Amino acid sequence: MADGAIDLTALTESQQLALQQFTSVTDQDLASAVPLLQKCQWNAQIAITRFFDGDAETIDPAAEAARAPPPPSNSRRTETLLDTIPARTRPRHNNASDTTDLAPRVVPVPESQRIRPLPFPLSLIFLPFNLTYTLLQRTFSFFGYLFPFLPRLLARFRQPSRDTGRRPLNPRDTAARFMREFEEEHNVPHTTLPFHDNGYADAFDRAKRDLRYLLVVLLSPEHDDNAPFVRETLLSDDFTTLLNTSQNSPEGSIILWAGTVQDSEAYQVASAFNVTRFPFVALIAHTPSVSATAMSRLTYISGPITAQELVAQLQKAMQEHGSQITALRAQRREQEATRNLRQEQESAYERSLAQDREKARRKKGDAEEKEKSEREERERGERKADAARRLAQWRRWRAHRITPEPAAEEKEAVRVSLRMMGGERVIRRFKPDTPLEELYAFVECYDVLNDEAEANGEKTPSEPEVYEHEFKFRLVAPMPREVFELEKGGTIRERIGRSGNLIVEKIVGEDDSDDEDDDDDEE
Repeated sequence: MADGAIDLTALTESQQLALQQFTSVTDQDLASAVPLLQKCQWNAQIAITRFFDGDAETIDPAAEAARAPPPPSNSRRTETLLDTIPARTRPRHNNASDTTDLAPRVVPVPESQRIRPLPFPLSLIFLPFNLTYTLLQRTFSFFGYLFPFLPRLLARFRQPSRDTGRRPLNPRDTAARFMREFEEEHNVPHTTLPFHDNGYADAFDRAKRDLRYLLVVLLSPEHDDNAPFVRETLLSDDFTTLLNTSQNSPEGSIILWAGTVQDSEAYQVASAFNVTRFPFVALIAHTPSVSATAMSRLTYISGPITAQELVAQLQKAMQEHGSQITALRAQRREQEATRNLRQEQESAYERSLAQDREKARRKKGDAEEKEKSEREERERGERKADAARRLAQWRRWRAHRITPEPAAEEKEAVRVSLRMMGGERVIRRFKPDTPLEELYAFVECYDVLNDEAEANGEKTPSEPEVYEHEFKFRLVAPMPREVFELEKGGTIRERIGRSGNLIVEKIVGEDDSDDEDDDDDEE
């Protein structure tokens, strides 16, 4: 069948949803999906299972789909689990039931869906009917007063009622109100019975998650058996001892949830359990033998019962079901241990991977740091070499511009005796109007001037570009000590006089210290 030949509009809404669910999981085309879904009677879960198992030809999916329960309808409130509510035609038991029924998970109706009072115009229209109902109710109440056995007889066959004028609250506040009223009415401390402090759905989910027993107690103040049941059964030492000792029992602890049918949530729970007689007690637990997610009613009691009988019935049901709970808990512990072991292995792998990454990062950082230091050293060497080259070029250029020494017959010449930094003494005569910078340049270029080949070369060296020379020495007169700073300018005659004995002192700076360190390393 080609995709174009399939008329999706001919499919119902449930069939389209099943087709969409099957194709989204299996990623199959319509030509392959529609025949398999038709064989499975449009049950998406069975079709997906048969597709991945590959046994759609060997197992009859139509027969399996016929045996499978129908999928839940897409209603506004699917959490009521209408499929799990016992039918009203099921046989009713006044005492404990030996059969195991699926327990419903009841979620209270939201505030937006609750029945609200009629508007004032409609209430005027229905006023005659309300008055008639009130008169009939009071008439029956009068007959009930005259014949007391009638209310008790009718109470056995009527559905539970609730006080519609009672203010609706959320599940947690409803549970708190019930516990407060219970303690005030029966004058008991807060810790007498460990009631669950939240709604039925929360207790149901917690018992399912923690593999605990859920004990549901439904009370109705309209029934005469309510108060004796609370005093003689719920508040008895046998029942409270059972709740306290169950906390350390290997079969599992008990979550006690109770409510009065005057509240909306307890009324819905009573309707879901099809309760016709109060007080009502039901023991619920997870039953893996039914399904992987089933919560079943192990036993229930309708009507008054002694504390000894109630405790015996609950203990019997817990003992019969304890092996399943113990096996399931062992399975969960094994799964938890396997999961923890896998997490530890993954954590160890992540730590090892993080250590390897850290080593690689450090290695890379060390390599980058070494490369950076080598690059900086190389750049520093290049700068020093360039500076030395420019200095040598400047010295050669400046040596050719130094004025020649005056003749011996010139009496105005200034005679200067210089002690070089190497200890050599040099005597040189200069013209009186020679600037002091010329004397500094003579000391700087003395080595070049002393080299006759360099000084008398045929080619005149050029001045280096973008270079500003800085003299790294100063001329000092020893006695009395006087420093002839170059920045003050002036001629040799003005600064030194007709003659002078000067010492060449080196100015020590950071660059000079680096040069000395380099020289020490080379040595």
